[in-house]
Parts: sequence; C-alpha cells; structure tokens
Amino acid sequence: MGLFDMFKKEEKVEKIQYDGEINIKVLGSGCRNCTTLESNVKKALFRCGLEGKVEKVKDFNEISSYGVITTPGLVLNEKVVSYGKVLSPENIIEILKKELV
Repeated sequence: MGLFDMFKKEEKVEKIQYDGEINIKVLGSGCRNCTTLESNVKKALFRCGLEGKVEKVKDFNEISSYGVITTPGLVLNEKVVSYGKVLSPENIIEILKKELV
C-alpha cells in the first residue's frame, strides 16, 4: 500500500433516490467538532450518491434562530435534525434515509 492509498475516495454503499434539492447547514463556531461534522456530512452524501449544498453557519444569531444552544448542529432542508454531537457518516446516512425517503 502506497502513501497516497489512504486518500482514495470512499465507495458508495447506500444509494438513496431523491429528486429534490438538498440543503444542509452545519451550525457552530468553526471548532474541530463542527469541522468534523461537516466532513462527515460530505462523506455521507458521497456514499449515498447524493449531491447537496453544505453550508457552515458561524453567526450565533442565526444559530439561535434554529433553537440550537449546543453546537454542532445539523439542519437538513431547514429542519434541525441533530445538535450537540458529532455524527458519524453512518448516523448521517440514517438521518438522510429517514428525512428524504
């Protein structure tokens, strides 16, 4: 195994059919947990074969408008689906299945 083999793209494992627009917001100050959650969201979308807009929201007025006090928060199509924890790609896939299907 070469040095760059660890950077190979992950395989798609959970194909989800969804024809609508996907808008995801990661709410938080930009800390390591928020950055990790954003990365995990992108991995989950890739694994599912989905494309969506992923936006980081750092403005605390906007974050509080969602009713989120503990970050990181995750908003899917303007619905808060998680807050206060870093979800794994697998957890995010389960949320996508539940909310988009």
